[in-house]
Amino acid sequence: MPALVAAAVLSGCGGGGGSAGATASASTGSGAAGATDTRSDYVKLAGACQRPRSGTSATGVRFTDRQGSLSDELKWVRSFIDETYLWYREVPTGLNMASYSNPVDYFSVLKTPAITASGRPKDQFHFTYATDAWDAMSNSGVELSYGITWSSSAAGVVPRLWRVALVEPGSPAAVAGVQRGDTLQTVDGVSIGDTSQAGTDALNAGLFPEAAGSVHRFALDRNGAAVSVQLTATQLSLQPVSNVKVIDTATGKVGYLLFNDHNAVAETQLIAAINTLKAANVTDVVLDMRYNGGGFLNLASELAYMIAGPTPTSGKVFERTQFNDKTAPQAPLGFLSTASGLASPAPTAAGTALPYLGLKRVTMLTTADTCSASEAVVNGLRGVDVEVNLVGGQTCGKPYGFYPEDNCGTTYFAIQFQGVNNKGFGDYADGFQPTCRVSDDLSRPVGDSSEGMLSAALSYRANGFCPATASTFAAGVSRPLKLVRPAVKEAAILR
Repeated sequence: MPALVAAAVLSGCGGGGGSAGATASASTGSGAAGATDTRSDYVKLAGACQRPRSGTSATGVRFTDRQGSLSDELKWVRSFIDETYLWYREVPTGLNMASYSNPVDYFSVLKTPAITASGRPKDQFHFTYATDAWDAMSNSGVELSYGITWSSSAAGVVPRLWRVALVEPGSPAAVAGVQRGDTLQTVDGVSIGDTSQAGTDALNAGLFPEAAGSVHRFALDRNGAAVSVQLTATQLSLQPVSNVKVIDTATGKVGYLLFNDHNAVAETQLIAAINTLKAANVTDVVLDMRYNGGGFLNLASELAYMIAGPTPTSGKVFERTQFNDKTAPQAPLGFLSTASGLASPAPTAAGTALPYLGLKRVTMLTTADTCSASEAVVNGLRGVDVEVNLVGGQTCGKPYGFYPEDNCGTTYFAIQFQGVNNKGFGDYADGFQPTCRVSDDLSRPVGDSSEGMLSAALSYRANGFCPATASTFAAGVSRPLKLVRPAVKEAAILR
């Protein structure tokens, strides 16, 4: 994980990892002695590993790996793409498998080279992840971290600019006094602007530690004042839902919650948050997903139901998945009115009735870091005519998703489906445009009613106009920042 994410310092980040989930139909020859095995390599070479695992995973699942070879793993990757990749017909045909010394590098080139109308790569979401790290992150919300979420200038833009976007409560960074909006100056005495190889290596070592207990020094600037901290990397259980509150306004009570990740831990936390807002009799909600890159689509569907309730959603499609022509059609995902029972340290029992607010409109705070399953919430609600107002920035544009596929300790993420809503709409590869364009206001805490995005949302709710100050604030940001995070956190995942 660290090496992939660390690439963000210079050239944008990759990511990786997950649990198995086959989606393509395959012929099922018997494989018996004397018979021809007509199964695809995707099926018959699954678990044939150059270095097979033994024992059980952290979740208690016994590994089924067997002795194989590098060739077996490469053939499995090629067949996995041929069987399940949404755009398998667009993968370059002149790639020589024998030229690759590991399956991850081979997988990285097995994708469409097409460009969208806006000039963006058609497939920006093709990556791998270490399976054990992915399982810890998706099921338990556990990551090796200081508790800082960084925002940075684009790769290749100099001088580099890194600022603190979020600080996890109770984390080493929080205890040391790091604050949202702090600007990074040095890491272990190396300037963030050092572009030499030695400087880059030192920055990566400090920003993306590889082991718990690693200690590094950070020099920060806070409104012109120097702040120095020493941080120890720790395996942290990050909270995907926080800052649940009720804001009293002249026209009623407005609920607010910060929602950062559609992982398994979030299911119980979202239910608790909606129950809190329901008990307070809120008449509107501001859902802050400015940093939410996505995750489990089941959870997105549950959240949409909890916002809208049964009246507009009963019998309607939350998302219909469209696969390649080798994959059997699947039943659409409806608006889930009961919990899925996602495995987590504090799970909600599957089948538990979900609370709901029954709102006809909702305001969402968004940025270019709002991706995938988060965008599915927007699209799903609009598909049943719930008014969704976006305040902030244009979303990332990912109407696609995948079933994470583990093989030999690496989980592969390849786009396998496009999602459309109840009206059949899913064409937002360039993102959703905001109703009011407002920059992320790093000068104030998230959830503060005077923070730029939330303030604009409350103003728009009150009078239907985007505040002039919001436009001015947005125009004044000459160097847009984007979260530093692995691609696995910009996902729509079916389970």
